[in-house]
Amino acid sequence: MIIGRKEEIARLNRAYNSEYSEFVAVYGRRRIGKTFLIRETFKEGFTFQYSGVFKASNKEQLQMFYKSLLEQGLDPSEDAPKSWFDAFFLLEHLIKKSTESRKVIFLDELPWMDARNSRFIPAFEHFWNGWASARKDILLIICGSATSWIINKIFRNRGGLYNRVTYKILLKQFTLHECEELVSSLKLPFNRNTIIEGYMVMGGVPYYWTKLEPSKSMNRNINDLFLSTGGELHNEFSYIYASMFQSPDKYIKVIEALSGKKSGLTRDEIITNAKLESNGQLSRILEDLIECGFVRKYCHTDKRVRDAIYQLVDCYSLFYYQFVKNAHGVDEEYWVRIMRTPTYNTWCGLSFERVCLLHTRQIKMALGISGIMANIFSWHTKGNDYHPGVQIDLLIDRADNVISVCEMKYAPGGYEMTSKAYENLKTKMSVLGRYMPARKFISPALITSNGVKRNMYSDEIYDKVTGDQLFQP
Repeated sequence: MIIGRKEEIARLNRAYNSEYSEFVAVYGRRRIGKTFLIRETFKEGFTFQYSGVFKASNKEQLQMFYKSLLEQGLDPSEDAPKSWFDAFFLLEHLIKKSTESRKVIFLDELPWMDARNSRFIPAFEHFWNGWASARKDILLIICGSATSWIINKIFRNRGGLYNRVTYKILLKQFTLHECEELVSSLKLPFNRNTIIEGYMVMGGVPYYWTKLEPSKSMNRNINDLFLSTGGELHNEFSYIYASMFQSPDKYIKVIEALSGKKSGLTRDEIITNAKLESNGQLSRILEDLIECGFVRKYCHTDKRVRDAIYQLVDCYSLFYYQFVKNAHGVDEEYWVRIMRTPTYNTWCGLSFERVCLLHTRQIKMALGISGIMANIFSWHTKGNDYHPGVQIDLLIDRADNVISVCEMKYAPGGYEMTSKAYENLKTKMSVLGRYMPARKFISPALITSNGVKRNMYSDEIYDKVTGDQLFQP
């Protein structure tokens, strides 16, 4: 059963039903369900499918590719390939034998096939440009966890593959609504408050959610999976970045630098904190992390591009640096004990903000402005002689000349607005008003995990969004 993915399935079906040969690239972070989506969509309807072998030599890759060709119908009299040009020539022979009206070719973990000195890319280019694209019956689907390889070797290719991909399908993590559907299908006894707690740790990565056990509480599951030394996902962080990026060390340095700064860092600050050089490689690293959904870049219109802020928005990476990295030999009650500490409370507030930033569409719906054109961004300014420094993580600048200043608060027992919090919000709005056009009306909005407790300040904020409303499809 496929949860969600309706748009992605529709695009795959459009590619399948096309009158021309199509080249589809499905990409996204590790554990997001790329292979599952493709196999469930096409079932057994592949003319040929093959999955690259992790860290295999070029000779080993060619041997495995040849064996797969034989298993799927290649004439045994065909000689084993000595190069990828030979291998794709054999694939052409196999395709020609097929009587299917649409030939679906699925090459999974394509980046792993590109071993050192393999000349894989030129051969792959020749297969598509010189043969497959000239036909009208080929559906070529590539996939792989090494997202940076697909982005740089395929999408940014300046040779024969330039602009050749006809469908780019970025598989994103699940929303809260989709996680709730998955929880229901797995018969996990978790309510919405608990699902939000899980999302703050795991984000919407489907694989992590399938590892939860119904006999354990969410807290116990998190402790056993991620924090216990023998937990199945205890070493997940290193696997994520090693599988997605061919040289992960510098990517991890950027993520580590960003994990220590709530509001994010400028490029210059990343260079200083991560001890990296300012060059084109850093630009590619930042672009890759944004493309993969780990980092977001924001810069308000009154700021220069060089002042843009890069902010870590991946829930699991944030959780890793806050807790997993330093968790050694923890007991089964570790997560329960840590929940009573200020460190945990700080993380909760920060992580819930990330959950909200991943559900801005649902926030707009809850505010009743989904039909109004709006720019969604963060805004910051340094203090000066006239006002203090201000950081606003979520602004909705609407076409009806209203700017919603969103305050995001995690409070499972209901949020109670204090006089200090209310004055802080008024200060943010006042400072923002100095920089916005006079025609803009600035209005506060409160986004909470479990509602707002009524007091003398609660009625001062008309627009309120609850955790339940973040579950809208």
